[in-house]
Amino acid sequence: MEFLLASGIGWVTACGIYLLLRGRSFSVVLGLSLIGYAVNVFIFAMGRLWSAVPPILSEGTAVADPLPQALVLTAIVIGFATTGFVIELALRSRHENDSDHVDARPDAKGGSR
Repeated sequence: MEFLLASGIGWVTACGIYLLLRGRSFSVVLGLSLIGYAVNVFIFAMGRLWSAVPPILSEGTAVADPLPQALVLTAIVIGFATTGFVIELALRSRHENDSDHVDARPDAKGGSR
């Protein structure tokens, strides 16, 4: 199961890096989101998900660690707000530069927009 989880996180990270290197604003935003999701799953997996275990210390029983869960929940909220802000910046850049490229190069004539 660990191999499957590590492979899944690796594939999501690889797809995120590929999208970051594409050079279009929307692809960069999707790549950043995918890398954020991969990091969240990684942090959550490092916290060892326990079933039916209290998050409070007790004598002789297994204890779930609530810190990774709290970190991931906070990261999800911050990531959502940041993604909304970056999408707005990309739309503004597209409007001002009339291009979807990250470096604001003009599109080639006859190319797809």
